[in-house]
Amino acid sequence: MTDLSIQHRPRLPTTRISTGVAGLDDILNGGLTAQRVYLVEGSPGTGKTTLGLQFLLDGVAKGESGLYITLSETTDELLAVADSHGWHMDGIAIHELASDHTLDPDAQQSVFHPSEVELGETTQDVMEEIDRVKPVRVVFDSLSEMRLLAQNPLRYRRQILALKQFFASRACTVLLLDDKTNQVDQHLHSIAHGVISLEQIAKEFGKERRRVNIIKMRGIKFRGGYHDYALETGGLRVFPRLVAAEHPTEFTAQVQSTGSDGLDALLGGGLVAGTNTLIVGPSGIGKTTLSTRCMLTALQNGGKAAFYLFDEGVGTFFARNVGLGMDLRPYVENGQLNIVHIDPAELSPGEFAQMLRDAVECDGVKFIGIDSLNAYQQAMPGEQYLTLQMHELLSYLNMQGVTTVLVLGQHGLVGEVRTDIDLSYLSDTAVLLRFFESNGRLRRAITVIKSRTTSHGLTIHELLLNSQGVQIGIPLEGFEGVMSGLPTYRGVTPMMLNSDDAR
Repeated sequence: MTDLSIQHRPRLPTTRISTGVAGLDDILNGGLTAQRVYLVEGSPGTGKTTLGLQFLLDGVAKGESGLYITLSETTDELLAVADSHGWHMDGIAIHELASDHTLDPDAQQSVFHPSEVELGETTQDVMEEIDRVKPVRVVFDSLSEMRLLAQNPLRYRRQILALKQFFASRACTVLLLDDKTNQVDQHLHSIAHGVISLEQIAKEFGKERRRVNIIKMRGIKFRGGYHDYALETGGLRVFPRLVAAEHPTEFTAQVQSTGSDGLDALLGGGLVAGTNTLIVGPSGIGKTTLSTRCMLTALQNGGKAAFYLFDEGVGTFFARNVGLGMDLRPYVENGQLNIVHIDPAELSPGEFAQMLRDAVECDGVKFIGIDSLNAYQQAMPGEQYLTLQMHELLSYLNMQGVTTVLVLGQHGLVGEVRTDIDLSYLSDTAVLLRFFESNGRLRRAITVIKSRTTSHGLTIHELLLNSQGVQIGIPLEGFEGVMSGLPTYRGVTPMMLNSDDAR
């Protein structure tokens, strides 16, 4: 017989509750559904305890009572974790189930199997503490001890279901922490309203990588896939995977000068806002110098810029540009320019994407340089992921009206050269640089091989870099095979004089 009163019982409206981590709330499109039970799983060291504390502290900040129930850590250990992050646990009740009395010989008995008694006592203890504190938010750490006490899956599932029903009757939002000692626990996955998986990946060299994946979340549209996060002083920082289509912006696609008349002519007028330019060439040919020249002009026009150095040190970068007549230090001092040196062994791709988002959305940056993609590739687990990551990143920057310049190094100097990765199809404009020999000297050649927005020149020119900056010579009409590095001279095209040649 069906109970009609249950069918017609009015359902309370659902509300959302923050996890305490802004990036995780972003992935969940606003946070968790309140008054539900969630599973947070991850191996030791992934930050489950830290996430639980952030969840409770966020509740305290909103005037909500919190309770941390611990079976695996002592109160002193929890307070030490909070202290390491600079947090105060005022307003959070801590209930330690593994207390001294459980070790008292007089408390031991032998009529029943110890696990049967301990499991029941543990569950009853939890319920009594919930009724005493009446918390809005609860963290239960951890389920591995409950699993060991239960000893068989049926008893374990019944106890978790009983706790779930009890939490629901007390209107608690609960995070159940599990260290995955039993690998993937499908019993927990089916019972929990949502499942958040934390992972830690050790690399052969460099900092370990951490990522979060929302395996399940009932009634919430969330952003799937893996998202990088960092565990640092102050808690977890989650970097939501960038989806360019979520950030459309209106802007005017103006043509901007590079600061070199010859380069502007080759590009069909200059660089266009909302596009990206790929500068390709071997080491030492001037890719970074060209990028800097373009950025300096944007700064001189009053714009804000950010330059990310993966290969070169900041001190060397400043000194070399001063020698080429491009002093960037005044723009750093007045806040127009931010130069960031990045160690790819210490930075995850998600964190780098977040750095660029913050520069654009918070600092108003309109020019971004990345030098170089070769080192950036080392931060990625594989070439195919680099392509997907760069596609979203460049699409996002284009939608924001940012002018982006990317540097890509090639192996080899003269003759045959090769590239580890090919991102030319992702770029709106591609500039190719080559060394070639003429009259016993090593020369530089430049040409534009692609532009989606302007009618660019198809001629090949000599490129000269000196204290006067960037100079572009007349077309090399007297040469054939310049791009191969081994040209044949068939004309009278004069070479530009360097300052060393004039002496």
